[in-house]
Amino acid sequence: MIPTTPAFRLDGRRALVTGAGRGLGLAAAAALAAVGAEVVLAARSRNEVNEAAAALREIGGKASGVALDVVDLNATSTWLHQVPAFDILVNNAGTNRPAPFLDTDAADFDFVFDVNVRATFFLAQRVARKLVSEGRPGSIINVSSQMGHVGAARRTVYCATKHAVEGMTKAMAAELGTHGIRVNTLCPTFIETPMTKPFFADTSFRKAVMSKLKLGRLGTPQDVMGAVVFLASDASSLMTGSALMLDSGWTSTS
Repeated sequence: MIPTTPAFRLDGRRALVTGAGRGLGLAAAAALAAVGAEVVLAARSRNEVNEAAAALREIGGKASGVALDVVDLNATSTWLHQVPAFDILVNNAGTNRPAPFLDTDAADFDFVFDVNVRATFFLAQRVARKLVSEGRPGSIINVSSQMGHVGAARRTVYCATKHAVEGMTKAMAAELGTHGIRVNTLCPTFIETPMTKPFFADTSFRKAVMSKLKLGRLGTPQDVMGAVVFLASDASSLMTGSALMLDSGWTSTS
């Protein structure tokens, strides 16, 4: 008997993507919609996510937008309680405030941890609780980074948050596996997005980054789309507690 390839289709499944108004989040939402998922795009900017959702609907996707600040745990919990469970969560909302270690202040530390760790943790918890209460399986994708596996100058806080995401993802996977809920991280290298564009105005920084990329180019949002579909779908049904590296070989020699 010839085995059949597991389906990459997501028809009938609901997906929530945070930080979905632009960049990686929008790419993830587009990828999931293209394979049949009903996608809710969440971000702080109502206009941005509504416009993105409308654009996806124009090309045949099932998409809607919601203005949601994931750092506001009470508002997020209230909204999640009011909507049907999500089979897929792409925990993409994130931030960075690069600074030398010796100059990093507590306000920046707290801000980056609130978005990258606290909000990621509790959003995953809320989504998982609803799935468990309804006896449904699911896939949680925590967007991490190559910086969750290495260190870098001026990114002490960011690296700390992404190492935390890697650790908590493994622990989530250990607890949620018996409920059929898989939890993995997606670990991109530097991707050209509105958030990262200002960094590359610094010629020396761009040169240093390019020297680490074995494929000789920065990533694009399109580079993450197939990986998101893979992690969300039955094609990765035996994968949990793992990190999927999209780092152009950065960590292979670091």
